Amino acid sequence: MAEPKNSTKKNHSVCLENRSVLSVEGVNDVGSFDTQSVILYTDYGGLCIKGSALHISKLSLDSGEVIIDGKISAMIYTEASEKKRGVFERLFK
Repeated sequence: MAEPKNSTKKNHSVCLENRSVLSVEGVNDVGSFDTQSVILYTDYGGLCIKGSALHISKLSLDSGEVIIDGKISAMIYTEASEKKRGVFERLFK
């Protein structure tokens, strides 16, 4: 019997507190980051966090945990296959 597709994916969760502290679990890689956007990659696709005064206060790719603080205005998921495309190409479709 074939295993379901999702059985090999890491668990992924997002917790946003007061639009100022974002905890993300299940992160495989960080694509890029600056004070206005952070791009993370998970088994469920890319996650682009937009805002202002963003700061990565914790990053542990071993455990897959990232904590971002600042003013968070948007969280946008992209398809998993879009990791191969450029950052600007994904943001400005």
